[in-house]
Order: sequence, then structure tokens, then C-alpha cells
Amino acid sequence: EPLTSLDSEPEKLKSLTKLKHKHDRKPAPPSNSSLIPHRNTFSPPSCLQTTSIKNIFKYINTVLSCLIFAVGIIGNATLLRIIYQNKSMRNGPNALIASLALGDLIYIAIDIPINVYKLLAMQWPFADSVFGLFLCKLFPFLQKASVGITVLNLCALSVDRYRAVASWSRVQGTGVPMVTAVEIILIWLFSVVLAVPEAVGFNMVTFEYNNITMKTCMLQPMSSFMTFYRDAKDWWLFGFYFCVPLACSALFYSLMTCEMLRHQKGSLRISLSEHLKQRREVAKAVFCLVVIFALCWFPLHLSRLLKRTVYKSHDAHRCELLNFLLVLDYFSINMATINSCINPIVLFIVSKKFKNCFKSCLCCCCYSGSLSNSMLPLHHGTSH
Repeated sequence: EPLTSLDSEPEKLKSLTKLKHKHDRKPAPPSNSSLIPHRNTFSPPSCLQTTSIKNIFKYINTVLSCLIFAVGIIGNATLLRIIYQNKSMRNGPNALIASLALGDLIYIAIDIPINVYKLLAMQWPFADSVFGLFLCKLFPFLQKASVGITVLNLCALSVDRYRAVASWSRVQGTGVPMVTAVEIILIWLFSVVLAVPEAVGFNMVTFEYNNITMKTCMLQPMSSFMTFYRDAKDWWLFGFYFCVPLACSALFYSLMTCEMLRHQKGSLRISLSEHLKQRREVAKAVFCLVVIFALCWFPLHLSRLLKRTVYKSHDAHRCELLNFLLVLDYFSINMATINSCINPIVLFIVSKKFKNCFKSCLCCCCYSGSLSNSMLPLHHGTSH
């Protein structure tokens, strides 16, 4: 499976690894178009050395995926439980964090098991059935929707933190503001709409390679729009799903810093100074989420853009680069997947009060009274 489909990482790795082990002397050119019958009329030059992924990477990836699954399910489910069970936790920023956790939970529960199955079985699950086609369309759709939910929630959290600091004289009450509820609904709707082309374009494709019939899930454009989507996809993903949240966070955190410096020069009452200090602490937590997002997703976008700009499928010297990209793919896919379980861990590390709340919840010693009074990390000094 082609290296260009980094947004459909697992099926790419499965198929590409399969091709390399079976046809080491003449690997399939890693591009979506090359796997479509009659797309190319000539074959690329053979590699001078074997291009393959060692089994050790497969086993490491499987163990890491299982670890991410366990940590992600427990962490995000606990985070949702803490926010849901305590009325004083139901405010604007916590609602956005809960939205973030729910999106990650859906992705982890559905996508990671499919990834592990494909890696171990070396084939798409239920490839010859209608259910296999359903999974083929659902899998990339959930990937894109989950990333969209993450990106837009991070943007909304950055805006919320700026509003909280800019309106420093306001004292937060309990309850989710109407504007935040509308934001969350729009975030989910917009993320789903942006992911629709994935469900439309991906299909189970049967093709022959060296007299061997293969069937895999891949992007197969059936219209001019889907062809354009495939060709522009790498840059679109990098621009919207990576650059936009970083630019949004940089903008509003710069404005927030200026606002904080302006307030420091004036005379504030002690209570308001303490109020602003609490909001700064929440802003630090959100900033950490943005930084972790950038670190987790940058390798995957780098791998995608290297494939787009540097790799040439008919270059006789392409195999050395392909070996590097295959290893980078495994690393970058794992890093991107880690982002789905990292948010509860970040909050656990950044907030001492959240750490206590998390421990109490996991130990089943969490009482609503003690939580609402002494263990709430994010309800103090947050914005409307």
C-alpha cells in the first residue's frame, strides 16, 4: 500500500510491508495511483537492495498500540467521568476538554483494534464481505473526524483562555455557557463534514501484482473532485490539521500575554489577582496540550511531505529513501496515535489538584462532595 496515503496509515503499512516481503527484488512503487490497474504502462527500475520492514517493528508497534489503547481508554473515560459527575466541573473549558476526550475515546476504541489486527494478520479484516467495505470507509472517516475534533477543540480552548484573561474581572459560575455548547456542536459537525470525502473515496480495491491477486483498502478517486482531493490532500492536511491550530494558539496566546502584562502594571485587588493567577494556570495546561499535539503530529506530516516532494517512484536511487520513510512511518504513526491518549496524562502532570482527583477516581474513592470542594483542577477562575 502506498506511502502517499499517510492519512490512512495502517492500511498503507500493511499492504506495503506485504509487498516488500513477497517481492523484495522489485517492490511496488509506493503511490496510490501505482496500485490501480492500468494506471502506469511501465514498471520502475528494480531496487538494488531489499526494501522491507523487519518483524521487530511490527511487534514493537503491536505492544505500543495495546499500551496506548489501555492508557487511552482508562484516561479519557476517567476524564469524562470526573467532568460529568461533578456539577462544579461543568464549565466552558472543561466542556471543551470533555469534547476532546470523547473524540479521542471513539478513535481509540475503534481504530486501534483494527490497526493491530491488520498488522498481525497482514490483511484487511473481513476483506471479502460487505462489513469489510464498511470498515474500509469507517476507518479513515473516523481518523479524519477525530483529528478535526482535536484541532478545532484546541483552537476553541486557546480562544477561551484569551477571553478568560481579557475579562479578568469576571468571576466564573458553574454550568456550561450557551456559546460553548454551540461551539462544541459546530466543532463536531464541521469535523464530520470535512471527513466525508474519506468515506466516499476509500474503497476495497482488487488488483494484480506479479500474478498475485491482492485486495486492500485504499483511496480510489471515482470523480474529478476526488481526484483533486487526492492530489491536494497532503498539503490540505498539513495546512488545516497542523498549521491552523498552531497559528491560532500562537495568536491568542500572544494576545493573552499582552493582556496579562497590561494587568500587571495596574492596581488590582488581591482577590482579582488570585483570580487571574488561577486562569494563568489553566492557560498553561491548555498550552501544554497544544505543544504535545505539535510534537505528536509533526513526524507524520514530515513523512507525508517528504513522500510528496522528495520521493520519486521511478528513481533508481529511491530505495534508500524508501527504507528511511518506512521506518519514519512506523515512528510517526505511533506518535500521532499517542496524541489520542496524552491529554489526560498532560492534565495529570500539570495540575496537582487534577492528579489527586484522578487518583481518587481510579481508586473508586471519589465522592462528589470532596471533589467539588477540594480536588477540582480547572473550575477556578475560568471563563464564561
